[in-house]
Amino acid sequence: MNKIILAVLGQDRPGIVAAVTGILFKQNCNIENVSQTILQTEFAGIFIVSMPQNGSLEILQTVLNTKLTPMGLHAHIEPVTTKPAAAMPPISTEPFVITTKGPDRKGLVAGISAVIARHGVNITNLQAVFKGGDDPGANIMIYEVDVPIDIDRQALHQDLREKARSLALDISIQHRNIFKTINRI
Repeated sequence: MNKIILAVLGQDRPGIVAAVTGILFKQNCNIENVSQTILQTEFAGIFIVSMPQNGSLEILQTVLNTKLTPMGLHAHIEPVTTKPAAAMPPISTEPFVITTKGPDRKGLVAGISAVIARHGVNITNLQAVFKGGDDPGANIMIYEVDVPIDIDRQALHQDLREKARSLALDISIQHRNIFKTINRI
């Protein structure tokens, strides 16, 4: 099986997931991973898909365009290329959740993510909701991150707090297990 990544974008409406997955099923493809969300009024879906050995990217793209364009959707596919594993051993990490709240302004995500990257921390999931204005509770960002075990966590936390202060943000940094326990519904 050949793997592809499929991105589908367009104005949200009922039936998008059913349409995309129905097309993939009829093309004898298997969905391995999917992440889908609604951003304001826009649908965004990313699928990792296994195609049959005799499958054609061009044919799949044509079928997707034929079926999805009338729905106002755009589909883009690319092959997933598996690169040989690096000679370095995998890095041990621990999962953390960084939450920020504060007045809306340009550069919030850029500022916090730059600190995260500078410390070699990987963002595995990011949810940001900006409703605008100065109401601190109306603008929330939640970063799920993998923090390498061997980094200076105190320095990471200090740098994040300093950046948050400079951006007028309240910040919380918690191990994912603690975050899940505290925020359990």
